[in-house]
Amino acid sequence: MPEPKRQLVLGAHFPSMGQHIAAWLHPDSQIDAGQNFPYFVKLAQTAERAKFDFVFMADAVATRDGNMEALSRWPQYMAHFEPITLLSATASVTQHIGLVCTASTSYYEPFNVARLFGSLDHISGGRAGWNVVTSANASASFNFNRDEHYDIAERYERAREFVRVVLGLWDSWEDDAFLRDRAGHRYFDASKLHKLNHKGTFFSVRGPLNLARPPQGYPVIAQAGASEDGKELGAETAEIIFFSQQRIEKAREFYQDVKSRMAKFGRAPQQLKMLAGLNPTVGTTTSEAQAKFDYLQSLIHPDVGKELLSVDLGGADLSHLSIEEPIPDHLIPEKTRASMSRLKTVGSVAQQEKLSIRELYERYAGSRGSYSVVGTPAHIADQMEEWLTTEAADGFIIQASYLPGGFDDFVNLVVPELQRRRLFRTNYSGHSLRQHLGLQRPESRYIS
Repeated sequence: MPEPKRQLVLGAHFPSMGQHIAAWLHPDSQIDAGQNFPYFVKLAQTAERAKFDFVFMADAVATRDGNMEALSRWPQYMAHFEPITLLSATASVTQHIGLVCTASTSYYEPFNVARLFGSLDHISGGRAGWNVVTSANASASFNFNRDEHYDIAERYERAREFVRVVLGLWDSWEDDAFLRDRAGHRYFDASKLHKLNHKGTFFSVRGPLNLARPPQGYPVIAQAGASEDGKELGAETAEIIFFSQQRIEKAREFYQDVKSRMAKFGRAPQQLKMLAGLNPTVGTTTSEAQAKFDYLQSLIHPDVGKELLSVDLGGADLSHLSIEEPIPDHLIPEKTRASMSRLKTVGSVAQQEKLSIRELYERYAGSRGSYSVVGTPAHIADQMEEWLTTEAADGFIIQASYLPGGFDDFVNLVVPELQRRRLFRTNYSGHSLRQHLGLQRPESRYIS
C-alpha cells in the first residue's frame, strides 16, 4: 500500500478585524471585534467545524505608541481582550480545537504563566498552547516598572530560563499524585509532590505549582522569531514555530536552518511543526479574488501606511516624507529594541528595491511579511501543497485579510479542496492539541 499522504497543520489567527491594516474599514468586518465575545466564539466554532488544529490569539501588554493621528485610523492591538481569559471562556463552547495564545516572558512571571496555561489546559481538557514571546513592543516596559525595554539578547536569555522554570512547575505533581481516597483519609501522595527550587540568573522560584499536572503533561509550546536568538530558542524549546517568509526558497532555507539546530538539544525534527503565515484572498475566479484584494488596498490611509513602516523600522519618523518617494537610507536603523527580523525584512527591501513609501506599505499592508496569495481555491491549494511537499513548511497559520468574511471564504472554498487532495483531515482523530499535531505527551521529569 502507498504511504499515507503527509497532511497540513492549520492554525487560524484572528487579529480582531483581520490581518490587513485597513480591515476595519471593510463594510463586512466586525467593527467592535476586539471586545465582542460572541463574534470570537463564532470564529472559533467556524475553525472547529473546518477541523483546524487550533486558533491563535496574539497579544501585547501595551497599546502602541507612535503617531496618534495615524494610530487613531488603525485600531489593531489598541484595545482587545486579554487572550487567556478569552480562550478559557471559548473552551466551554468548543470541544476539539486547540487554544493557543501569547504570554510574554519579559513581563510575566513564570509561576503566573505556568498556572494560567495549566488551568487553560485543564479547563479545555488538554487543548492549550503557549506562544512564548519576548515582547517586540518597547512601550510595554512603561507598564511594568521599567524605563526602557530589555535589549534583544537579554530578552532571549530571560526567555530561555523562563521556559525551563515553567516546564519544571508543570511537573510539580506527578500524574498519579492525587489519590482522593475518602476511605483511607488520604487526598494525595506527598512523595509525588515536588518543589522546583530554581535559582537562576533572572528567576528564583521555589514552587510547587498549586495545580495538578496539565492533561497534556505540558501545554504545547509555540514560538516565533527569525533572529539568531529566536531560531536558537525555537530549536531548543518550541513545538510549533510561526514564521513569515514571502518566497518559498527563503522559507525552505529557514525551515532547514531551524530543524537542523534541534539535534544539539537532543530533539528530533518531527517534534517541531513549522507554520508559515499565509494571507489568502479567495475568489471563485482569479479576477474576483483580485478585486477583493484591490478593494482592501484602496482603503489604506497614507498616514497608516507610513505608521506601519515606521513601526517595522524601529520608530523611524516618516511623517515629513511624500509617499511617492523612497525612504532615505539614513532613516533605516541598524538595530532596534523591537523586532530585528521585521527591521531586516522591511529595511532590506526599502534599501535594495528603492520602492516608494506607497509601494512599500502596499506590499506589507496585508501580509506583514508573510506569504500572500490571491486566487481560486485550486491555485491557493497548489501553493500550500508545494510548500508542504518541498519542506518549506509543515503547515500554515491562516491570517485572513478581513474577518469574518475572508476566513469564511477560506473555510468554504479552500478547505474542501485540501480535503479532496487528502492534504487535510476531514475529522478529528483525537481530542488534545498534542494529538492533533502528532506530538507525544511528555513524561514527568520525576518518573525514573
